Amino acid sequence: MVDATTRFFEDLDRRGFEPLLAKTSGTLRFDLHEGVQTTHWMLEIDRGRLAVSREDREADTVVGTEPRFFGDLVTGDENAIAGLLRGEMTVTGDLRLVLQVERLFPGPPNSRGPRHAFQGEVR
Repeated sequence: MVDATTRFFEDLDRRGFEPLLAKTSGTLRFDLHEGVQTTHWMLEIDRGRLAVSREDREADTVVGTEPRFFGDLVTGDENAIAGLLRGEMTVTGDLRLVLQVERLFPGPPNSRGPRHAFQGEVR
C-alpha cells in the first residue's frame, strides 16, 4: 500500500507542470525524520515544471519534519505555516519556496475549492 506522502510526490512528478508555480524556480529537499532513519524527497521547480526524486543532495531549501506530520500536510489535516510556527517543521534556506509550495497542499477536510481536490484522492 502506498502512503499519502508517496502519492503526493508521485502526483507532482506525473503532473510535470503546475500553473500555481509558473513564476517559481528552485529546489526543495524534504527530509522526513523517523528516529535515526531519514527519507528524502527532492522537488525541482523550473518555472512551474516539476521533477521529483528521492535524492539526498544540496537544495535551495531543506524542510525537516516527521513522516506523520508531513502525511497530515498532504491530506489537509495540518497546515504547513502553522506547523512551522509550532516547531513541528524546520526550514533551512529560502523560505519563499516553502510558501509557494505550501499552496499545493490541500485545505482542511471540510473545505471547498482547488486545494480540496487532491485530498479526495489520498483518502
